[in-house]
Amino acid sequence: MHRRFSPLALLAALGLAALGATSARAADCPAWLDRDFPRLRSAGTVNLCKVAAGKPLLVVNTASYCGYTPQFKGLEALHQKYRDRGLVVVGFPSDDFNQEDADQAKTADVCYVNYGVKFTMLAPSPVTGDGANPVFRELARQSRAPGWNFNKYLVAPDGRVVRYFGSSVDPASREMTDAIDQLLAAR
Repeated sequence: MHRRFSPLALLAALGLAALGATSARAADCPAWLDRDFPRLRSAGTVNLCKVAAGKPLLVVNTASYCGYTPQFKGLEALHQKYRDRGLVVVGFPSDDFNQEDADQAKTADVCYVNYGVKFTMLAPSPVTGDGANPVFRELARQSRAPGWNFNKYLVAPDGRVVRYFGSSVDPASREMTDAIDQLLAAR
């Protein structure tokens, strides 16, 4: 006996229906996030729209040799706590404040080995001034430019900066977790 499949049933059977849904969500993604960024110490790239389509983001400028570097542990804890609810954490290493290693292997060791980071880490890029990468140009336009390392930007799925947190705000603080909880509840 031969079965007849509708085109949608055939796509679903092949697992392609989810691909179409992801593409539709990516089309709703703000242009400033629809960019390919090199991954930290990898030949691969990350398109933030594909990673975070329809999801809130926590974007952080990081550095390996800063007094705030231990915040990687708290950022990873946020990633673990909220990833199943949709929060995407993305780290942008930068040497804008002269505290990042020129060797990506050493940056990767600090993140992955020293602090056990599993959230998305991108290759180092500028986050301030005229040379800032497109994400940080838009974050500065909507909020403020980083004044130091470990500035944190909570971004709604529509690309709107919901909240800015300075370097001294600990990722485990009630201030941060309350803001994340509120954003996730509003979805």
